Amino acid sequence: MVKRAMYGLLFLVIFASVASSAEPSQDEGVRAAKGWLALVDAGKYDESWDESGALFRRAVTKEQWNQAVGSARTPLGALKSREHKTKSESTSLPGVPDGRYLVMQFQASFANKASAIETVTTVLESDGRWRVVGYYIK
Repeated sequence: MVKRAMYGLLFLVIFASVASSAEPSQDEGVRAAKGWLALVDAGKYDESWDESGALFRRAVTKEQWNQAVGSARTPLGALKSREHKTKSESTSLPGVPDGRYLVMQFQASFANKASAIETVTTVLESDGRWRVVGYYIK
């Protein structure tokens, strides 16, 4: 009985260490994008900049980001709905260093724009977290 309990405990320890060392999944990249979009939706532009990836923060200052996203999103009004449509992973994108990128598209509806496509790009950074490095709305 004690032996069985010890084997069970050993299995749990091994399983936990394997699970924690697993490479971050695309689902985690999608969750990161959705969380970041929620900050933008709430008008928390400073926080969205803080949560973005290093490439993003090097490309645009916090003040530039606030101005750009505010002028793009404010006229649209409040978010009514958003649905994740596509995702594709790539190791090479134009104008950025090679890495593990996830490009996603979301179908969105806003109070003043019935249909928009949001493209969000995340990158897996060296700390193992997916972070947004690109946002485009059309």
